[in-house]
Amino acid sequence: MEQTKIKKPIWKNVGIRAITGVLLIVVCIPPLYLGGWPLALLVSILGGRMMWEWVSMSDTAPTRLAFILPIIGVVIATFYMAQDLLPYAVISMAVAALVAAIERSRRGGLLWAGLGYLYIVIPCLTIVAIRGMENGFATEGFGKIIYIISVVVAADVGAYFGGSLFKGPKMAPKLSPNKTWSGFSSGMIFGTLIGGIVGQIIGIGFLLGAGLAIPIVILSVLGDLLESGLKRVLNVKDTGSLLPGHGGFLDRLDSLMLAVVGAGVMLYFAPSIWPL
Repeated sequence: MEQTKIKKPIWKNVGIRAITGVLLIVVCIPPLYLGGWPLALLVSILGGRMMWEWVSMSDTAPTRLAFILPIIGVVIATFYMAQDLLPYAVISMAVAALVAAIERSRRGGLLWAGLGYLYIVIPCLTIVAIRGMENGFATEGFGKIIYIISVVVAADVGAYFGGSLFKGPKMAPKLSPNKTWSGFSSGMIFGTLIGGIVGQIIGIGFLLGAGLAIPIVILSVLGDLLESGLKRVLNVKDTGSLLPGHGGFLDRLDSLMLAVVGAGVMLYFAPSIWPL
């Protein structure tokens, strides 16, 4: 008798993923609206949690100090940045990375500690710097950060549904076996479309909003692949289990981390690209 193959659902866990994503957005909107200290507090909490996940997966025998030192470093650097004290933020970031590496050196793998700290804290500082201290939906900082987040989320959603539906050739099977070129294309189309729509809403226009979305989508994909590669090297499936359907915060925010740093670099060296 011929066995009937059970067809796997195309979009596994889509319900729980959507609920988790919506709850995360609801929690983040008030600090993003207020900017400044409230945002620094939110970023410190998220950055601290991601640092906890990083230490847990990269250190086979972590001590309490292995967790405490880099988390404190994230908090201090983030709050310096919220006060627009970039030199102090950079100095505290460098000191924390060095201290974390020294603490880890007793067990080997000091580069994992130092570079892992920078991998997490630099995006945290960039988010706070882009958003700024002014509060309100009409502020330039709010428009910038919401635009970046919207494009990254749209690209992620488009890639998830498009890749699951169309499948096809893999992008980088050794790094991320689930990433396909169809998913990348779907993510690019949806991310660019949402970038144009959000750009129109916040006042930079549809065409510019769509154009700026292209490098942000590419960076978000590279950020996802980078984290996938790091997990493969460390032989870890998920960075945590705190977010149902997503894994850990590093799993959820990996795309945003590189995208926001890239956007920050573009805005710093070419501020005229954002005509507000």
